[in-house]
Amino acid sequence: MADDDSAKNDQDGEKQSEHGQDKGGPNKGGESGQKQPDDQKQDSKKPEDPRDKPKPRWPWVVGALVVLVFVGVVLAIVLIPNPKVWTDDAYVQVHYASIAPRISGQVSAVGVDDNDSVGASQELVQLDDRDQRTSVRQAEAQLARDKAQLADSLANVDRQPSIIREQDSNIAQIEAQLTLSIANQKRYRNLAATGAGTDQNRQQADATLEQQLAQLAGAKASAAASRHQLDVLKAQSDAARAVIAADEASLDQARLNLSYTRILAPVNGMITQRSVQIGDYVGPGTVLMSLVPLEAVYIVANYRELALKHVLPGQHVRIHVDAYDIWLDGIVQGVPPSSGAIYSPVPPNNATGNFTKIVQRLPVKILVTPGQPLAKLLRAGFSVETTIDTGLVDVAARQANTDRRITNDVPAR
Repeated sequence: MADDDSAKNDQDGEKQSEHGQDKGGPNKGGESGQKQPDDQKQDSKKPEDPRDKPKPRWPWVVGALVVLVFVGVVLAIVLIPNPKVWTDDAYVQVHYASIAPRISGQVSAVGVDDNDSVGASQELVQLDDRDQRTSVRQAEAQLARDKAQLADSLANVDRQPSIIREQDSNIAQIEAQLTLSIANQKRYRNLAATGAGTDQNRQQADATLEQQLAQLAGAKASAAASRHQLDVLKAQSDAARAVIAADEASLDQARLNLSYTRILAPVNGMITQRSVQIGDYVGPGTVLMSLVPLEAVYIVANYRELALKHVLPGQHVRIHVDAYDIWLDGIVQGVPPSSGAIYSPVPPNNATGNFTKIVQRLPVKILVTPGQPLAKLLRAGFSVETTIDTGLVDVAARQANTDRRITNDVPAR
């Protein structure tokens, strides 16, 4: 019971202390007259609620500024014309050469392999040339034989005038004898008529005259034949010359075939796609390898037709090569005459009502500016990015003032 009374008194004292603080602080006139401890004062304060604090506004301000900047950039890209047109639909291309034999033969040697750099006129493949060498010797022999025949024909032509002169002299001799025979005929006829001569002498004179007339006609015919023979011999010599020309052509062809056994590089470049081996028998047109002239590579950039509004030949181009992360300079060669869809097996012709317009792309050819050491890293098929500096040229206005096609006239470099 004593403990309960003391605890009750303690509680009554605490309540009186709290009542004194509520009325204005420490109880100066109270019965106790004692000050409360500091820890009791701190415990008496209520904690503040975080939800009652004001929220900061700067995140909203920053977010609004970001949105405004984004909208401004988008509007600037859409509305402000950009003199530079860009595309990543661009590739390195080249006109490569397919190496193929021009005659049939068996491969006897291959002098190159894939990725080898070769120079123009360097030997790539050697074919067995024994058949071609035999053909050359045969053509040379035939030419020599026909040249001998031509020499014989020319000798006959040179000799024929002498034969003609001989015939003419024979005619003159017969004519001289004929003159005597005519005189003898008259003489013996007169003698026979007067009885001083015999009929036998007259008949003999007549026969001699007829014989000499026949000889004269034969000599003249022979002389005429000799003159015609001269024309024949000249024609034969002309034919012999034509045969010799044909023989010379055959010999040239045989020598060409012999030269075709050595397959040479047509240009400087790099070997790729080699498919030939020693011992293979190849025919004309069989592709043995490809030769890529890397010095002649160019860029084909497929620009949307809407991006070509200010593009003209000669404009500067910046080329970014993805493979090496390098930049090169180029120049626009020209705007093509058609899009790639024109050459499609199924052209984009639509005569029905369900038409959907598709913006086409045109392959703009870009030449790599020469003299750039990094351009030697380009390989056909590389993917690149191109940016044409158009300068916002008014192409339509320029075309309206001239009759020439300004989108295809490449300026002199």
